Amino acid sequence: MSESVERRILVGRIVGVSGVQGAIKLESWTNPRMQIFKYQPWILKSASGEKEIQGCRGREQGKGMIAELPGVCEREQAAALIGTEIWVLRSALPPPKPGEYYWADLEGLDVVTTEGIPLGRVSHLFSTGANDVLVAKDAERERMVPFVVGQYVAEIDFDARRIVVDWDPEF
Repeated sequence: MSESVERRILVGRIVGVSGVQGAIKLESWTNPRMQIFKYQPWILKSASGEKEIQGCRGREQGKGMIAELPGVCEREQAAALIGTEIWVLRSALPPPKPGEYYWADLEGLDVVTTEGIPLGRVSHLFSTGANDVLVAKDAERERMVPFVVGQYVAEIDFDARRIVVDWDPEF
């Protein structure tokens, strides 16, 4: 699966500047959020292109996060990065524990019911607080299935690139 080795995962975004020495404010979508600093190098992606950087450091500050990026030492440099996405290679992430899944690994898998009725492909997942929700899309519609393994998600087969769900195809 060489495509998954080079696959990129969006893990955060630069949302502001902090101070006058080039520190940035960032939003992390890792769990826990400080984990973003363990996944390096970062691939910074913006409208002006991409840049790979290594050695990013940071800390939590109140409800936000502050980071220092190598080569960014002035406020103007940091301000130019606002809106930049932070990506990492999938291979930078540790293997998930048994029974855990990276959402990015589930995206693109076919979704079928326990009766074999196709529901589409996983376009994305999102969290509701109560549980995660898997979104399966086909040409006609979009279905939202609670991502609850054992109750609604019967099987995840990465080799077959398929998720089997106990779900009414009309719902």
